Amino acid sequence: MTKPENSKTATQNMALDKSQPKIQGMFAAIAHRYDFLNHLLSLNVDRYWRWRTTRLAPLPPDGSAILDTCTGTGDLALAYHRLAGGRNRLVGSDFCQPMLERAHGKKQGLQNLDFLVADTLRLPFPDQSFGLVTVAFGLRNVADTDGGLREMARVCKPGGQVAVLEFSSPKLWPFSWLYRFYFRNILPRIGQWVSGSKDFAYGYLPASVASFPERQALVDRMKAAGLTEARYHSLTLGIATLYLARKPVA
Repeated sequence: MTKPENSKTATQNMALDKSQPKIQGMFAAIAHRYDFLNHLLSLNVDRYWRWRTTRLAPLPPDGSAILDTCTGTGDLALAYHRLAGGRNRLVGSDFCQPMLERAHGKKQGLQNLDFLVADTLRLPFPDQSFGLVTVAFGLRNVADTDGGLREMARVCKPGGQVAVLEFSSPKLWPFSWLYRFYFRNILPRIGQWVSGSKDFAYGYLPASVASFPERQALVDRMKAAGLTEARYHSLTLGIATLYLARKPVA
C-alpha cells in the first residue's frame, strides 16, 4: 500500500506542478498584480537586473531581431526596445494570454515590437531567426528545462547570444540565511495576500527556485544544448544570476 502524503509533501508537489494548464492558470490569476509585486517584493532591484542584462547581453551588432521568451508582462523586451531605439525588431513570446495583455498595454504604439502567444518548448519561428534570445525569470517555469534551452538555441543565429536571467540562492552567510528565511516564509505570505491568488503562486516561487539548476549546473545544460562560451554572472550577492552563452558559428 502506498504511504499517504503528509500535508507538507502534498503542498510541495502541488507547488512544483509545471504542467501547462497549471502554470497558465497560476500566472493568469496574478497577472493583474504581477508587476506591482515584482517591484515590491524585490525592493525594485528587479529593474536593475533587467538593465544589467541588457548591458551584459548587448544588442546584436548586425541589427538582427531579438526574441524574449516567457516574456510575461514584457519588461525585458521593453528594456531592449528602449536600448535599441526601435532599430532592432523585438518579439516577446509567452503562453499566458492575460500576462501578454499587460505587455500589450505597455506597448503604447511602439514600433518594431510584437507580443505573441507561444510555448517556449515549441517556438513558432524558423531556425536561426534571432541574433539574441533571452528569458527572464521564466525558464524555471518551463516543464522541460533542457527542451527550452534547445529551442532557444535553435532559433538563435550562429554567433548570436542566449541569455537566461533567473533567481538563485545566495551563498554568503549570514545574508544567505536571512534571504532564505524571507524568501520561504515572508515573501509567499505577502504575495498571496496582495495578489489574492488562491493558486499557491507565491509558494511555488521558492519551491521552483530551490529545484532549478543554478550556476555551473545550468552552464553545463546550456553547453549540452549546443551552446558555447557559457558562463554566469552573480547579481546582488547571488539573489539572481545571469547566464550567457553563444550559438557556435558552423
